[in-house]
Amino acid sequence: MRNYLLKMKAFMLMTLLVVATILSANAQSREVTGTILDATLKDPLPGVTILVKGTTKGTTTDLDGKFRISLQQGEDVLVFSFIGFTSQEVVVGNQSVINIELAEDIRSLQEAVVIGYGTQDKKEITSSVASVGVEQFNRGNFTNPQSLLQGKVAGLNISTPGGSPNAQPTVRLRGISSFGANSSPLVVLDGVIGASIDAVDPNDIESIDVLKDASAAAIYGTRGASGVILITTKKGSSRKGFANVTINTFGSAEQATGLIPVLSPDEFRANRAPTADFGQNTNWRDEILRTAMNGTTNASISGGHQNTNYFASVNYRNNQGVVKNSGRETLNTRLNLSHGALNNRLRMNFNLSFTNTEATDIPGEALLYATILNPTMPIYEGTGENRQFFQPSGFDNNNPVGLINTRTNQTKVRNGLYSYRVEYDIIDNLVISAQFSQDVLNTLNGQYNSRSDRAPGGGAANNGVAQQNTYDRTNTIASANLRYETEIGSGLSMTVLGGVETQLFEDRAFGAQARQFLYDQSWNNLGAAGIRFGENTNLYSNASKSTLNSVFGRANFNFRNMYFFSATLRAETYSGFGAQNQTGYFPAFSAGADLTQIFDMGPFSQFKLRGSFGIVGQLPPSPTLAIGVYGNGNRIQLDPLNLNSAWVAPVQLNNANQFLKWETTREFTVGVDYALFDGKITGSMDYYRRNIKDLLFDVGVNIGQPNPFNPRADQPGQFFPYTAGSIWANIAGLNSSGFEFLMTANNINIGGGVTWTPTAVFTIYKRARIENIGAGGLTLPEIRRGVPGSPGVNNAQVIRNLEGERVGDIYGPRLLNISENGTTVLSTENPDDFEVLGNALPTGDFGLTNQFNFKNWDLNFLLRGSWGHQMLNSYRLFYEGDGNATWNSVITKNTPTSPRISNAPSQISDFYIERGDFIRMDNLQLGYNIPTTSDAISNLRLYAGVQNLFTLSNFTGVDPEVRWGDPTDNGLDQLAPGIERRDTYFIPRIWTLGLTITFK
Repeated sequence: MRNYLLKMKAFMLMTLLVVATILSANAQSREVTGTILDATLKDPLPGVTILVKGTTKGTTTDLDGKFRISLQQGEDVLVFSFIGFTSQEVVVGNQSVINIELAEDIRSLQEAVVIGYGTQDKKEITSSVASVGVEQFNRGNFTNPQSLLQGKVAGLNISTPGGSPNAQPTVRLRGISSFGANSSPLVVLDGVIGASIDAVDPNDIESIDVLKDASAAAIYGTRGASGVILITTKKGSSRKGFANVTINTFGSAEQATGLIPVLSPDEFRANRAPTADFGQNTNWRDEILRTAMNGTTNASISGGHQNTNYFASVNYRNNQGVVKNSGRETLNTRLNLSHGALNNRLRMNFNLSFTNTEATDIPGEALLYATILNPTMPIYEGTGENRQFFQPSGFDNNNPVGLINTRTNQTKVRNGLYSYRVEYDIIDNLVISAQFSQDVLNTLNGQYNSRSDRAPGGGAANNGVAQQNTYDRTNTIASANLRYETEIGSGLSMTVLGGVETQLFEDRAFGAQARQFLYDQSWNNLGAAGIRFGENTNLYSNASKSTLNSVFGRANFNFRNMYFFSATLRAETYSGFGAQNQTGYFPAFSAGADLTQIFDMGPFSQFKLRGSFGIVGQLPPSPTLAIGVYGNGNRIQLDPLNLNSAWVAPVQLNNANQFLKWETTREFTVGVDYALFDGKITGSMDYYRRNIKDLLFDVGVNIGQPNPFNPRADQPGQFFPYTAGSIWANIAGLNSSGFEFLMTANNINIGGGVTWTPTAVFTIYKRARIENIGAGGLTLPEIRRGVPGSPGVNNAQVIRNLEGERVGDIYGPRLLNISENGTTVLSTENPDDFEVLGNALPTGDFGLTNQFNFKNWDLNFLLRGSWGHQMLNSYRLFYEGDGNATWNSVITKNTPTSPRISNAPSQISDFYIERGDFIRMDNLQLGYNIPTTSDAISNLRLYAGVQNLFTLSNFTGVDPEVRWGDPTDNGLDQLAPGIERRDTYFIPRIWTLGLTITFK
């Protein structure tokens, strides 16, 4: 009995202890619940991690973003974190319900930078690479994606002289990189190398990365000599069940600005003989200009489900030009689809885009005549059915209103781009991937000069002239690579990439021109022309195919986030070079060290020193330059009375060069990436030296002389003769260098709740110098270019490129004085005695971006400019005097008034060479995010902006933008920069009002 009582007492005691413990635990533990939302979209975030600070205890949110967690005494702080979002710490206190919103961590999203064939953590990059995300893009009405980067990347100059809606910008990275081959950076769109820039709409771009130096671009071998621009388009969400629809629409009004001042009709009469007065008061520019009303709409849907995400968009742009009958209309569609299978070890990506563009251009000379034509002349002559456009008599006089209404120039571009990519994790750290892509471009150009086109040699003289020209290009790429990541020692990690690639280039062109139409048929009915051979007719077709095969490899090393090293090698074989020189090897090395990980550097949170060296190549502009290509000669009719006796004999277009080889660029770069005060200030600095050898160039030769580049196999030591007037050869070198600077101050609090984020970039160029001109007996002490034109200056070549001197030097006499009768007196008329008057290439560029935020308001504007370049002002050269009865006089602040110039020019002089330095307010935008509590709308933004608000410059021409070359029928002549031609399109000021709305 006693033992029983003892057992009962023990049991009751234990029960009391358990109850007390439970009561005590209940007194100390509590439950906290809540919901986590996306701060931008206001959508629930599934999978958010909630941890008790300092422990591993935690939970995650469900599909509705809800969580539940039990806390013990002393567990007072919760940490909320989610990939791609800024973490938050919350002190619980007495709260039992905690609802928070997580904001996107823009900085973390930008840590992974796109490089060739993959990505790399920004901290590990040891080459010169710039990354610009969607938040940093220029804001405004841009038809070309490259304009998003204008003024944003140190060393990258993007210029579009004039304001034609159909003009493509000239892009130069670190200045001139070639003068016979391509100098524009390679475009890689979602991994598709050399993709058409028309294949993407600016609205669809997520980020743009720029590989600036040769070590970064060497992974692309022969195509990276001028730098690489990597464009990444938007993707769908990886969050389950997430989808949204975004509509961005804006309208704009454009007006021409900066028109060159000329005499009014009354002033013209006062300065001309009475016979020059036609009795009218015509403002020719007003007659061809308009306020262009444009509209753009972008609609996109993005989302994800399970292991699939998608992004689809439609973009429509209608861009009128400020000159009547000019404009551009574009419809672009895109689908990006990604899917993961086998527990996401297999990942598949499919990208498809299609772009349809219709562009209408006006004759460039209409812009000239609208400025300088006699303002007393009428627009029309005759009445009723006999009314027609007035046609001035004499040389170089045309009615601009007639030109834009009687000449048609339309271009239709169809561009389809698709790519398939698949990745598979063989093991956790070994990934195999393959990609196939095809970029198809079809261009149709049609031109018609109407029977009512009365300009000399125009449509009326030929009873109408019509032509069609087609150009088709297909770029097919197949590639595969292996990527292996591993730890190879204590703190030492390695990533190795190896791959193969083949690229097939196919081009085809066709064109036909005919004349003499019974009535106007436009260019869609060439069969209605009565004359299809002889003068002002044409028929041609051509095609070419070439192959580029490559093997490449890259190794990256990271030692404890302190020291970094990278090595790249690419070997390529191209069918378009001489048989003995078709394979080239392009290595690169780079290294860096973050000194802040090694020792304390005070305010610096990053100070990464880096250095790199690389060799890259350059493809020729055509795959047929190494062989003697034959084309069609003149049509010869042996019997004037018998058409069947007509033949076209072949003629050699260029001479063979069995030794033609790669143009190679060697570049050395040292730089530093820095951050101060925990990332409040970030930036980079770079110094580079570039040496280019074996430049590809088309050199004039004497027909019949031995061709040292084409030896005879049947007769050792003998050579075939030159049978054409030129040959492509590797003839010279270029040396240049420069300094680049970037700094961003993040979210400076300037008081009153206003934050300011300024970003400054600037570049200083040491202009390229030509070396070692000549090869194989080709002696070229200088290369002359740049003829200003007629009247009077159509034999003067004003740009001289001499061995050992700078590219783009402008030569000419100096103006000594202007005599009392208005005659200009020059220092010399002998071209051999001309002196350097300036240089057409800039010595520096800068860009200053400013972002202000206040509550729901934001203000963004960009100031940019260039300095150090001189330009020939062609308008002043030809039309500053009062000596012509049918041309108006240009009157700028540099125009002499006492006495006024009276004689026509015979040479340029320093008087017409002006500094092109400028500062331009490129774009300004004010936006307001309208608060909304709607369950259907997550974002509602209204914005207004202006582009080209003002330009500060002493240049008195149309546009002080850098002219990197002279436009020709065969492209840009890069040895003739700095000439502002008289057909430069007027610059518009663009006012924009838009709305962005996102539906959940």
